[in-house]
Amino acid sequence: MGLFSRQFANVVEWQEFRDDLIFYKWNNDEIKKGSRLIIRPGQDAVFLYNGKVEGIFKDEGEYDIESQIIPFLSTLAGFKFGFNSGMRAEVLFVNTREFVVKWGTQNAILIPTPSLPGGMPIRANGTFTFKVADYVKLIDKIAGVRQTYAVEDVRLRIVTILDQLLMKWISKEGKDMFNLQANSFDIAKGIREDLDMQLFDSGMSVTAFNIMSFSYPEEIQAMINKNASHTMVGDLNRYQTIAMTEGITEGKIKGGSAAADMAGMMMGMNLANQMMQNINNQNAAQNPSSGAKSNFCPNCGEKAGTGNFCPNCGQKLV
Repeated sequence: MGLFSRQFANVVEWQEFRDDLIFYKWNNDEIKKGSRLIIRPGQDAVFLYNGKVEGIFKDEGEYDIESQIIPFLSTLAGFKFGFNSGMRAEVLFVNTREFVVKWGTQNAILIPTPSLPGGMPIRANGTFTFKVADYVKLIDKIAGVRQTYAVEDVRLRIVTILDQLLMKWISKEGKDMFNLQANSFDIAKGIREDLDMQLFDSGMSVTAFNIMSFSYPEEIQAMINKNASHTMVGDLNRYQTIAMTEGITEGKIKGGSAAADMAGMMMGMNLANQMMQNINNQNAAQNPSSGAKSNFCPNCGEKAGTGNFCPNCGQKLV
């Protein structure tokens, strides 16, 4: 790589900054005497020479390269600009923000479960957050061969392994397949740690992974909802009583015909019978000896046996 050239740059900057780009590599021209470096908010500038990191500058602002930048570069610290001479170096501008990315399973994941031989088909969606954590690793693995790198590149990389990680952490420790949302925090924590290891060698770190929701096939979701409603009611008798009450009070039996009136009357009678039965059951539970025949004669006190009269004194037994 030549050190001098007749094509010089006055300003070194990331001219077309985009929020969806992770980095941009400036290497179009040689840097001449009097050139300026511009670092905008949310950017770091990494000076490279022959693929080696010479210096990292993180404070936003505008700098004179000759007097404020070169003295802090390792290999080029002794470089002096001459007449019509410049310095060839690459500058990697890194976007320092945290990137929030939405994700979702494209196809249903079949989670092994004993109740369904073919597996439970589940979909999920959420978000994950990542940022650049190690500039040296980023340069070695990605920036050394690419001019730019987009958030979409990272999303595609993660999506390719996400289904396997979801299956791994959902199946772990026998979680309830019908109530995965209750375990979403633990599942997401395990996935975040695995994804962080996947991106570690590329100089990036996954700072958060969230699961917004799990979804099931319609017929399975309907069964889950029905089971939940029965559980909330408590028992079948109470469920039937509530259902009949709602049918009367909310006017669910319509039409105004004799049949509708008769159905309403029957529902009312059933409700009354149910209430009377409940009252009788409660009374029986509270007075277990009510109506039972005494085993001793109230007149002489002798054991009465099973007859209607006392065998000793002839007293009529109640």
